Amino acid sequence: MSIAPRYAPLTFALLMSIYMVTLMTFVITWVNTGLDAEFLARWWRAFYIAWPIAFALILLGAPRLQRLVGRLVRKD
Repeated sequence: MSIAPRYAPLTFALLMSIYMVTLMTFVITWVNTGLDAEFLARWWRAFYIAWPIAFALILLGAPRLQRLVGRLVRKD
C-alpha cells in the first residue's frame, strides 16, 4: 500500500494520534481506576472522547511545531 505524498500530514496526524491516545488513555485510566472487569469499557470511553481532539490538535499543531523546531535546531 502506498499513500500519495499530499496525504502525508493527514496520515501522520492519524497515526500519531492513535498511538498517543491509545497509550495515554490506557495508562491514565489504569492509574486512576485500576484494572478490573470494567477497565476496557472505561478505557474505550476515554479513547473515543480523546482521539478526535488529539487528531485535530496534531493536524493543526504539527506544522507550526515543525517550523519552531526548525528555528530552534542549530544548523552546522
